[in-house]
Amino acid sequence: MPRLRPPTVAEVLANKGKYQYSKLRVESWDELAAAQEAGIDMCSVPPEMLVNPRFRDVAPTLFAVPGLSLWENEGTTDEFLRWGFRMIRAGASAVYCAASFQTVRRMADEGIPVIGHVGLIPHTCTWTGGFKAVGKTADGAMKVWERVKRYEEAGAFGMEIEVVPPEIASEISKRTPLFMISMGSGTDCDCNYLFTDDVLGQNRGHVPKHAKVYRNFAAEYDRLQQERIAAFREYHQDVQSKAFPEEAQVIHALPGEVEKFKALLAKAGA
Repeated sequence: MPRLRPPTVAEVLANKGKYQYSKLRVESWDELAAAQEAGIDMCSVPPEMLVNPRFRDVAPTLFAVPGLSLWENEGTTDEFLRWGFRMIRAGASAVYCAASFQTVRRMADEGIPVIGHVGLIPHTCTWTGGFKAVGKTADGAMKVWERVKRYEEAGAFGMEIEVVPPEIASEISKRTPLFMISMGSGTDCDCNYLFTDDVLGQNRGHVPKHAKVYRNFAAEYDRLQQERIAAFREYHQDVQSKAFPEEAQVIHALPGEVEKFKALLAKAGA
């Protein structure tokens, strides 16, 4: 019988090294439904979607991880803690938090499963040289490892490891009990993670090196936009020529009622 609920944190940790999880960042209800239907294991989801009562109806078995970047929250430990409680109450399986180790520790102490972030961290990448791989040298790799260890000490459940050389990520994943989520860091972690915008080819800007495009939705959207313009233009022309509405789009008065209406209008002096 198929599982009708998301996996627990304990079940996910028990599968470390035994099963490779798939994870997507979803941004719409259609994407969420597609992820559920396709058998995707995990999803990163905007918090406003997760708190909607519709969420678990659409995605009953997805391990759901809402996330805020550091700058989307007010940044205090208490604010993150309140947010974490709200997410878990709404049905989150874990929460993403790249705030301080103190904040992660406080959330973990309260029983909230926290996923941290190492490697390329977009909102703080100025400290590691911008949007580029992290850990290409032994010294750089040790800094990633040391940060992983600090997350362990803080009580985190898992870790997104972004754009770290696969061979480095592999060695780190072997040596930590944390659930390691690779984004551009190879196949030897516990999970691989991509954004749906990249998977579907919806991203019209820079496509990250680590992303793989499986469909070209941008071209389809362009085609649909041209069809949309053509349909609107035809409608406008039909309105101007009185070709719209046709008989199929109107409902006529009952027989004899127009004449009665005219008589009533005449009686009213109209």
